[in-house]
Amino acid sequence: MTRDHPGKDKRANRLPRSKSRGENRQAISSELDQTLIVEAAAGTGKTTELVGRIVALIEHQRATIGQIVAVTFSEKAAGELKLRLREELERARTRTAPASEAGQRLAAAVHDFEEAHVTTIHGFCAELLRERPVEARVDPAFMVLADSQSERLFEEAFSSWLHEQLGNAQEGVRRSLRRPVKFRFDDETDDGPIERLRVAARSLREWRDYAAPWRRPSYDRQMEIRRLTAKVKGFADLIARPIKRDDRFATSLAAAGTTSQEIERQKRRVGDMVPEGIWDGWEAALVALADHRDFSQPKKGTGAAFAIGVTREQALAMHAELLLDLRRFRDVADADLAALLHDEMADCLRRYEARKQETGALDFLDLLIKARDLVCDNPEVCREFRERFRVILVDEFQDTDSLQAELLLRLASDDHGALRPGALFIVGDPKQSIYRFRRADVGAYRRIADSLMRSGATAVTLQTSFRSVPAIQHFVNAAFDVEMDGDEASLQADYVPLLKHRDDTPEQPAIVALPVPRPYGRQLYGPPQVTQTALNQEQPPAVAAFVGWLLSPDCTWTVGERGDTPERGDTPLGLSEHRRRIVASDVCLLFRRFLHFGQDITREYVEAFEARGIAHLLVGGKTFHEREEVDAIRTALTAIEWPEDELSVYAALHGPLFAIGEEELLEYHSLARAFHPYRVPAELPDRLQPIVQALTTLRQLHAARNHRPVADTIGRLIAITRAHAGFILWRGGEQVLANVMHISDLARRYELEGGLSFRGFVDTLHDASGRADSPEAPILEEGSDGVRLMTVHKAKGLEFPVVVLADIACKLSLAEASRYLDPEKNLCAMRIGGWSPLELQEHNDQEAKRDEAEGVRLAYVAATRARDILVLPAVGDGPYDKGWIRPLNRALYPSKDQWQSPQPARGVPLFRGKQTILADARADGQPVDDTVRPGRYQFGDEAAGQAYSVVWWDPLLLAASSDEGRGLRRNDLISKDANPLDVAADRARYDEWKEHRAAVQAQGSAPSMIVTTPTQMKNQPDPGSRTPDPAVIVEDAAVKSERPSGKRFGTLVHALLASVPLSATASEVAELSALHAKLLGATDEEQTAARVIAVAVLRHPRMEEARAAQAAGRRVWREAPVSLRLDDGSGTPEMVDGQIDLAYETDAGWMVIDFKTDIEIATVQDAYVRQVSIYLDAVTRATGQPARGLILKI
Repeated sequence: MTRDHPGKDKRANRLPRSKSRGENRQAISSELDQTLIVEAAAGTGKTTELVGRIVALIEHQRATIGQIVAVTFSEKAAGELKLRLREELERARTRTAPASEAGQRLAAAVHDFEEAHVTTIHGFCAELLRERPVEARVDPAFMVLADSQSERLFEEAFSSWLHEQLGNAQEGVRRSLRRPVKFRFDDETDDGPIERLRVAARSLREWRDYAAPWRRPSYDRQMEIRRLTAKVKGFADLIARPIKRDDRFATSLAAAGTTSQEIERQKRRVGDMVPEGIWDGWEAALVALADHRDFSQPKKGTGAAFAIGVTREQALAMHAELLLDLRRFRDVADADLAALLHDEMADCLRRYEARKQETGALDFLDLLIKARDLVCDNPEVCREFRERFRVILVDEFQDTDSLQAELLLRLASDDHGALRPGALFIVGDPKQSIYRFRRADVGAYRRIADSLMRSGATAVTLQTSFRSVPAIQHFVNAAFDVEMDGDEASLQADYVPLLKHRDDTPEQPAIVALPVPRPYGRQLYGPPQVTQTALNQEQPPAVAAFVGWLLSPDCTWTVGERGDTPERGDTPLGLSEHRRRIVASDVCLLFRRFLHFGQDITREYVEAFEARGIAHLLVGGKTFHEREEVDAIRTALTAIEWPEDELSVYAALHGPLFAIGEEELLEYHSLARAFHPYRVPAELPDRLQPIVQALTTLRQLHAARNHRPVADTIGRLIAITRAHAGFILWRGGEQVLANVMHISDLARRYELEGGLSFRGFVDTLHDASGRADSPEAPILEEGSDGVRLMTVHKAKGLEFPVVVLADIACKLSLAEASRYLDPEKNLCAMRIGGWSPLELQEHNDQEAKRDEAEGVRLAYVAATRARDILVLPAVGDGPYDKGWIRPLNRALYPSKDQWQSPQPARGVPLFRGKQTILADARADGQPVDDTVRPGRYQFGDEAAGQAYSVVWWDPLLLAASSDEGRGLRRNDLISKDANPLDVAADRARYDEWKEHRAAVQAQGSAPSMIVTTPTQMKNQPDPGSRTPDPAVIVEDAAVKSERPSGKRFGTLVHALLASVPLSATASEVAELSALHAKLLGATDEEQTAARVIAVAVLRHPRMEEARAAQAAGRRVWREAPVSLRLDDGSGTPEMVDGQIDLAYETDAGWMVIDFKTDIEIATVQDAYVRQVSIYLDAVTRATGQPARGLILKI
C-alpha cells in the first residue's frame, strides 16, 4: 500500500534552496583551498569528515597543527574530536613513508599535538583573551565563572538592586509588584512577584549584548483605565439582573461583578485624587479580569432572553466587545510595563558587571562579547590572529549565534573583509537547529551560508546516513519531506532526504506504533475526547510494559553491535555484522520537556520502570529539590544551623531521619516547653530518651558545623541516623539514596567554588529549592546498563539502538512567542515576567511560526537518534495533532480504508486484539470499534526504494499488571522467620567481605611512590653523614639597596626573574615589575625593590655567561621543570618534582643557578645546597653531562 502525501504537489513546484542535492563528499578532503559549507544530515559521519579535512590540511602543507582551529558545540564533543584526530593522525603517519615530506609533516603534527586548538567556542575565546588581556580590557588572571558562581554573583547584584527599589520603587517595578501571578504553560515554578522580577532580570542578563531600548506604546493609561472601569461597571450591572437566578452565563461572569465592586469601593474612598498605587491596582485588576478563565470562556446558558430588555445574543455580544477591549488594554499595558522594566533593570545588570569586575571574573557570555570586541576593534590584534590561525573549522554551525559567527568570520577574512581561500570550513545541518532558547539563530546560519555562496564558497551535501536502518530513514523521509519546506518566513530548513547504507532486518520491525490503551477523558456525554490527562496517565505503564517485553527472554529482536571502521570513506559510524539481543542500555526514552505545570513528567515513567525492576538512568530530571528525601536532609541541616528554629527542629525529629512519633513529641513539648537542642530537661521518661538522643545529635553537629567540611557534617548525620538502611527501603530506593548522596556532592562543589560557611550552604539549598532547575542524581554511571530517559536537547549528537518518543501530549510549540530578534537594530524583545513588549507583539505571528518550525526540527532530531528500532506512542482512532510528534503522524498512520486490513508482522507476539484502543476506554461504556487494527502496514514506493512498514502493537499486551517494587524491600529481607543457618552464613560472608575490604583499603592507602619536592627534601633533617657538595657554590649578587622582606616580595622577585628577557633593558624590567606587582597585589615599595634587584642580577657575571651561551646557540633553560626518581631499594621510592630557575650549557657542562631572596641564609645554607644538588643530579642524568650549581643570594 502507498500512502498519499497531501502536501506533495506544493513541494513539487518549489526549487530547493541549496545548490547541491547529491553527495559530493570527496570535496572535503580534496578542495583544500576552497571555503566549504557542509550540510550534514543526521548520522552522515560529519565528525569523521571533519577529522579527515584536518589531516589532509596538515598532510598537504596547508597548515600546521598549531595553525588550525576546530570549534565544537560542547566540551564532550571537543574531547571526542581531539581523541579521534590523534588516532587519525597516527593512522595517516603509519601509511605514509616516514622520509617523505608528508610523513614528516604528520610526524610533526603528532609531536606537537598539544598545540592543537580543538575546543568549544568559549574555550577558544578564553585563549584569545588570556593572550591579549590588556587590549581586551580584562584582568590578566581572570577567572571563568561556572554557572553556579555567576548565579551567585547575579543574586548579590539583584538583591542589592531590589532592596533599593523596594525603598523607592520606579514605575515599572511598582506596577509589576501589583500584577497578579499567573501560571503559564512554559513556566517551571509557580513563583511570586519577587521571583518573577528575578527571572526577568536573569533573562535580560542572558541577552545583554542586545542593548537597544524597547518602544513604549503611546496611550493615556489613566484615561483608558477610567473608560474600562466604567464599561466593566455597566456590564456588571447587566449580568447582576438575569431573568434566571441560576443563569450559567451570569454565573460564569461573576468575576466582572467582583472586580467592579472593588474598584468602585476604592473610588469612593480616594475621591478625585487617585494615588499612583491605586492606578496600578486598577490596572492589575483589569488585566486579571481579561485573563480570568471563566470570564474569558463563559458558558452561554440557555434561553433567548437574558435580562429584561436584553436578549442573550445581545449579552453575548456585549461580553465579546468588553473582552476584546480588556485584552487590547492588557496587551498595551503589558508592552508598556515590559519596556519600563527593561530600562529599569539596566541598573541591576550594571551592578552585576561591577561585581564581576571586582572579582576579576567573566561569565560565558562575556567571553564571546569581549573576544568579538578584541578582534573587531583592534586591527593589529586581528591581523596577528589571522596570521597564526590559517584555517578555522566550525562544527554544528547551525547552533551558533550572530555573535560567535561575527568573531569566526572576522578571523577567517583578510584585511579587506574578503574571505581567505580555504580559511573557513563549516559543518551544520539547519534541519537540526533546535537551540533558539540558547541564542542559536538559524536565520544567521542562512544569511551567512547565502553570503558565502555568493562569495564563491562550495556547498557539500552529506546524505548517506550510517546510523539508521533503511526503514527508519524512509519513514523519516516520508514524514519530513513535506514538513521541511524551506519556508523563508518561518526560517524552516529545506529537506534533504537520507540515503541508505545499512541493510534492513526483515525478521523484526523497525518502526512500532505503540497505542495508548485508554486515551479518552471521563466525560459521559458526547463523542469521546482524547485528553492530555488521559495520555499522561496511560503512556508510562504502556511504555514500561513494552520495554519490559523488549528486555525479556520472549523478545528475539536484535540490534547491531557498534564497531570501528578504520578506513575513511567506509562507514564512519559503521556497525559490525554481529548482532546481539537488546539490553537496557540500548533503550532511550526521549522527552520534549521534563516539566508540566511544575510537575516532573518523568516521575511516572521512573516509577513504572521501578515497578517492573527495569534499571534506568534519568539524565537531567528537574525535581531534585522537591524529593521527600532531599527535603528531609535540607530540614535537618536547617535545624543544625538554627537550633532556635523550633519548627525546623520539630520537622527534623518527626521526619524520616529520626522518625519520632507525634505522641512522644507532644509529650516532650509539654514537659520541656520547647524543641531546643541546648535546653533539654534533665529527667525524662525512658520513652522520651530517643528525643533526647536526637537533640543531642543536633547539638553536637551544630557545635562543630563550621570546623569541618559541610559534606562531613552531612555524612555524620546520615551515619548516626542510619539513613542508608531506611532510604533504600523506600519506593525507588536506589534513586532516593543517590539523591541523598548527591547533597554531599553539592556541598563539596559549594566549598570548591568558594563557599565559606555551613549557613551559606543551607541558604544555597533553600534558594535552589525555589527553582526547578536541579537534576536528580544518576543511579547508574554513564556507561552502565540501564534505560536512558532524557530530553531531545540532551540527546543531540547521540544515538541509541532503540528510541521511544515519550509524552506525546506535549505541545509542538506555543501560540505566543517568547522572543523577537533584530540583529540589525541590536534588538532582542523578549517576554519578561509574562509581559510581551511591543516589538514582540507586532512580530508574534512570525515568531510563533518560527517556534513551530523549530518544533518540527526537534521531532526530526528525535526520530533520527534511532539506529534499529523507533517506537512512537499513538492514538488508535486517528492522529493526535496537538502533540510534539505531530510531524511524524503523516508517515505513521495508514489511510483510513486500510485500518482493518493489516498484514502479519514478523518477530512479534501473537496479536489477539482487533482494536488499538481498549474496550473499556470510553466512560459511557460504549464500544470502541473504529481504530487501527494491530498488525503491519506497508508504506512508500517499493519501486523507488523508499518502502517501509509500521507495526501497530496490540494494547492487550500492554495491559498486564506488574508487581510494585519498593526499593530493596523483599519478603526474605524483612521476614522475621529467617533460617538461623542462613543468617549465620550471611553474617560469615559479610565478615569476610569486611575483612577483605579493610585489607584492600590498607593496601591502597600505602603509597607505591612518594612524590615530593626539593624544597620539602631540604627541610628534612640532615642525616649528618653527608658532606657538602663541592659542585655547589654560593655567591652574592651584590644588591646593596634596602628592600622589603616576606613571602609576597620573594614571589614577586622570582616571578620577575623568571619572565624578564636576559637582554632586557631597565625600562623593560620596569614594565614587567609593574605587571607582576599588580597581579600579586604588591606595594609600590616592593615593586621598586624588585626592579632594582632584577636590574642588578642581570648585570651579574653569571648572567653574562647565560647571555653568551644563548647567543652561541647553546641550550638555556629558564623555569625548567625536572623530575628525579630516588630509589636505593631500602624503602618506598621517591619522585622529586622541582623547577630550575636558570640553567645554561658551557664547555665544561651545565651551570645551574638557583635564586635565593632570603636576607640571611647562613642558617639554612646546607639545606639549600642539598636542594641544588638534587637539581644537578637530575640535569646530569637527563643530559649525560656534568653539572655545577650556584646559589645566587639576591
